[in-house]
Amino acid sequence: MQTIPYWHVDAFAAQPFGGNQAAVMILDEWPPDEVMAAIAAENMFAETAFLLRDASGEADWELRWFTPEVEIALCGHATLASGHVLLGQEGAGDAVTFRTRKAGVLEVARDGDGYRMALPAIHVDGEADDALIAGLRARPEEALADPRGYVIARYADEAALRALAPDMAQLASHGDTMFIATAPGDTTDVVSRVFVPGAGIPEDPVTGSAHSALTVFWAKRLGRESFTAHQASKRGGDMTCTLEGEKAVLGGHCVTVVEGRFYLSG
Repeated sequence: MQTIPYWHVDAFAAQPFGGNQAAVMILDEWPPDEVMAAIAAENMFAETAFLLRDASGEADWELRWFTPEVEIALCGHATLASGHVLLGQEGAGDAVTFRTRKAGVLEVARDGDGYRMALPAIHVDGEADDALIAGLRARPEEALADPRGYVIARYADEAALRALAPDMAQLASHGDTMFIATAPGDTTDVVSRVFVPGAGIPEDPVTGSAHSALTVFWAKRLGRESFTAHQASKRGGDMTCTLEGEKAVLGGHCVTVVEGRFYLSG
């Protein structure tokens, strides 16, 4: 019977039961991909983060993310949760780095009682056609798309954003495309909701990778490089967003909810 250290973390939350849930698991070696996929399906969080000490010298750890359905190229909240777990260990420094397969080297650093996380800035510049955004069921003021699977739909105000009731089946027909609906906020600079039903996530509670795109999108429209953001899901989550060159630096808090061992037989 193999046991794997396991943490359940609420990321982008200052208190339990908010933000986005992630499982963080520290491995001694990579198991087969199908085993990690099965573990992620068992956990049933938006993402499970798997960590392995990096032997290449490029970073401190290797990092991979799985949803209950697929392995993904970038996950912000589970990266933040991983940094929270590792920086909470005895003897940890002020920052930790992660080598990923498709998103390069990522960093999470202490920032007061929270963290700063540097992710690649994602530029979404192409026009989104009507067929792509039809599942949102409400026409946005502006809609952009990117071949990597990001769609940004800007609405006039927070009320319009909160009123969205998307056709999840129609959105899922576009595969694991991330649909990012956003608007100016009432009490924060920016609000958003994120739908990824094609990856098994009808509405994501709080999405770091979406804010890598929103940081670029709103920095241009607000005329400044830093702003506050709230993801208006049922759980909700808050962060700061800063564009630093080609990095989107997201600031937020994490809370550990469960710590234990995952038992893996066979």
